[in-house]
Amino acid sequence: MSAPTDTQGAAGGVGPAAEAPVHILWINAGLSCDGDSVALTAATQPSIEEIALGALPGLPKIAVHWPLIDFENGPVGGADDFIEWFFKAERGELEPFVLVVEGSIPNEAIKPEGYWCGFGNNPETGQPMTTSEWLDRLAPKALAVLAVGTCATYGGIHAMAGNPTGAMGVPDYLGWDWRSKAGIPIVCVPGCPTHPDNLAETILYLLYQATGAAPMIPLDEALRPTWLFGKTVHEGCDRGGYYEQGDFAEEYGSPQCLVKLGCWGPVVKCNVPKRGWINGVGGCPNVGGICIGCTMPGFPDKFMPFMDAPPGSLVSSVASRSYGSVVRRLRRITEKKLDTEPKWRRKGRELTTGYAKVW
Repeated sequence: MSAPTDTQGAAGGVGPAAEAPVHILWINAGLSCDGDSVALTAATQPSIEEIALGALPGLPKIAVHWPLIDFENGPVGGADDFIEWFFKAERGELEPFVLVVEGSIPNEAIKPEGYWCGFGNNPETGQPMTTSEWLDRLAPKALAVLAVGTCATYGGIHAMAGNPTGAMGVPDYLGWDWRSKAGIPIVCVPGCPTHPDNLAETILYLLYQATGAAPMIPLDEALRPTWLFGKTVHEGCDRGGYYEQGDFAEEYGSPQCLVKLGCWGPVVKCNVPKRGWINGVGGCPNVGGICIGCTMPGFPDKFMPFMDAPPGSLVSSVASRSYGSVVRRLRRITEKKLDTEPKWRRKGRELTTGYAKVW
């Protein structure tokens, strides 16, 4: 969606200079599968349409430059040159803007020639502009930098041991203590892919912060929004009750706790099971899939091999089984009592509810 011109009025007509929009510049040219862009199309709280159209109370005018929905796809220097918005931002002609980065950042300094990934061409040389060069040029001018998906936040799959690219996340590249010109740290919304509503909600928060309607975004030590990543998968999991009473699945398709099958939910910070995936429905353990820790900085290396029981799960499951068997017996006794109606609920001429008759 293109930005309104300086003479475009609030209703779309021509009038006096309008309030400058907040631009969202989205670079999806890191090492990634574009899964986070695809996931965002499923967001409902809010939806990307509500954000792009500024349809929520208090939002500023928004101009979204996102390859997935932008209709500007002409050649460099043409009337519909998509990449020109990014050069405008570099020249200081777009104020303010939020820079969104999708995909891990490869190390372009470790090879004698070529490039790992790029985004458009440099008009001065005709050569590809690397993703890392765009970060160098745009990050210092951005109101905020938002890393979306585990690849952009912590490196993800492309940064695992043995990779030839030296890939890393945006905080590894810019520095974990980096601050934007507005004093905002890098904001990370991990997930492989990221949860649609987690991402949309974070974008919304940053836009409200840009208007002064929200305080500094609260982040944890891994730069994740605390209200989204402050609890573990286990704390919001539909299967948590089974764990607590020592009832573990032995095979996929069972409704019990999945820890013995390799689920890392008790230690992974993620709200997907509690929030559901789309409109409150779904989420990895909710639909039978183990948590493999994709929102964590140590993913994937520290969670492999997948499907193996996590360290400590044997001890915790044995302990849970031992006291869980007692808990289950006690609950069955209580359940039997609660599953029977009180004795006074019956026909007859005698009142046996305990009520003292006054007639």
